[in-house]
Amino acid sequence: MAEEISVLINEETLDQRISEIGAQISRDYEGQEVHLICILKGGTFFMCELAKRITIPVSIDFMSVSSYGNSTKSSGVVKIIKDLDKPLDGKNVIIVEDIIDTGRTLSYLIKVLKQRNPASLRLATMLDKPDRRVVDDVDVDYTGFEIPDEFVVGYGLDYAEKYRNLPYIGVLHMTE
Repeated sequence: MAEEISVLINEETLDQRISEIGAQISRDYEGQEVHLICILKGGTFFMCELAKRITIPVSIDFMSVSSYGNSTKSSGVVKIIKDLDKPLDGKNVIIVEDIIDTGRTLSYLIKVLKQRNPASLRLATMLDKPDRRVVDDVDVDYTGFEIPDEFVVGYGLDYAEKYRNLPYIGVLHMTE
């Protein structure tokens, strides 16, 4: 089976939207600090670019959570592979995710992080697939793009650890 990729969102469009989200976060938290939690590995590209565009003080931490493995469909089982290094008490936290699909992973993660007493907890995602949502308790505060129900790669998103380094978002097509 061969893999082909077609461009869904080009690099220039991604860059512009990330700048807009960074400006919005800077306005929303003016005079305060924000603590970004990057969900590894896919969220790395988005979080790095977003952090550079936020004009207020920013701190960062990382979590690794998995529900995909080497599949193009979520397994529904969420595992925390790497937890945070620092406590969240009293911090304005923004979870930074590459893509929200069913919402199961974020629903679980939000419950876990709320128990750690942040001052506020918001969610930023580069991509959102609202048509695939199976949970009702995931409210996205900052969305880059709503996309159709396609398997996407690039800009941190992978298929079996490949294609993360593409500078755009592409749709992965499996061909015979």
